[in-house]
Amino acid sequence: MGTEPVTVVGAGLAGSECAFQLATRGVPVALYEMRPGRSTPAHKTDRCAELVCSNSLRSDDPTHAAGLLKREMEALGSLVVAAAREHAVPAGGALAVDRDRFSDAITARLVALPQVELRREEVTELPAGDVVVATGPLTSPAMSGILEQLCGGGHLYFYDAIAPIVDGETLDFTPLFAASRYGKGGDDYWNVPLDRDGYLAFHQAIAAADVMPLHEFEQRLFFEGCLPIEEMARRGVDTLRFGPMKPVGLRAPDGRRPYAVVQLRRESLAREHFNLVGFQSRMKWPDQQRVFRSLPGFAGAEFVRLGQVHRNTFVNAPRCLDERYRVRGAPRVRLAGQITGVEGYLESAATGLAVALDLVLERRGAVPEPAPPTTALGALVRHLMASDPERFQPANVNYGLFAPLDPEPRKKERRAAYAARAASELARWRERCAL
Repeated sequence: MGTEPVTVVGAGLAGSECAFQLATRGVPVALYEMRPGRSTPAHKTDRCAELVCSNSLRSDDPTHAAGLLKREMEALGSLVVAAAREHAVPAGGALAVDRDRFSDAITARLVALPQVELRREEVTELPAGDVVVATGPLTSPAMSGILEQLCGGGHLYFYDAIAPIVDGETLDFTPLFAASRYGKGGDDYWNVPLDRDGYLAFHQAIAAADVMPLHEFEQRLFFEGCLPIEEMARRGVDTLRFGPMKPVGLRAPDGRRPYAVVQLRRESLAREHFNLVGFQSRMKWPDQQRVFRSLPGFAGAEFVRLGQVHRNTFVNAPRCLDERYRVRGAPRVRLAGQITGVEGYLESAATGLAVALDLVLERRGAVPEPAPPTTALGALVRHLMASDPERFQPANVNYGLFAPLDPEPRKKERRAAYAARAASELARWRERCAL
């Protein structure tokens, strides 16, 4: 196995997972992180794997595609999933974390590894040797320029928005009730119920709020899975009520179903901070405070963080990358994380894991074999390789990305069938690759 270090650029979820996997398998790593010397519009700390949007890693149901991906990663020794489980907070059927303890734990694990050298500086030129660019959706202008040169006209971007976090100690919980949808996970969410008149007034307040301006072409580049609430409100009066404010699966203590709800998810084990679920926003901050304080129980609300918009960068993977995450024409350079065109914390970490395993196999002298497209890890590669390059957009892991089942079972049996097939195929792949 080669002794020269792999350069990993970016200590987000993908870079942290990649560095950990390499180091614990005997490959030295030079891990570069430009923070705190140069920050981004969304990051607040210098810690590795800082979560800048939601604190949720999505469903933990083993038959859900996201739950299946977690289990595949765990089977391969994932740092990110292990830290998430260690610092989990109640979130119904999802795996959500105390974001500070989560990133603290990952930073401590990486710093303690003798095979990892954490360098606090920005990379403006790619060094020789094996390089993994895991700079994420907030890639610096210098690195964006490098990627433009490597990938040519396939370099794309879209704009994303993050949700506010409210200090629970400033809320009046009297009109709120605790419950998870359909009773899954107990009383892990606080729900702000609205009747029809309250919902219409809230919708009108959002529609009338001042927003941070975007150029016309920028407005077309929001990722559909993370639209700001103002954009949803503009699409129709009921869009929010059938989106993040849907009341289905929830009953107030008196047995009635609200007309609409705002859900609050705990941000830390101390229970004091709550995320407004699905409430990504680009409203100007004074308007955000005014609009959200109109909610029941929010009159005196203080916000730990208000919503904001930031630029997300990714490449046109079907044109730019091969099935091993290598840049076409520059095979010593690999990409990992959201910059590849996967969407979400979990998926980003999974690509970092996959890139690390590919490098480990290559350095062992083996012929690397990507995970089968029947597995969750392989389904992400399939999305990046098989998508139409003319219509390529980021995607979370879902069963639509997997190789189809043959024969296809009945709908209610489909998830379990996908999960069972994936477990079997992953075990065989690990055996073939000696992983």
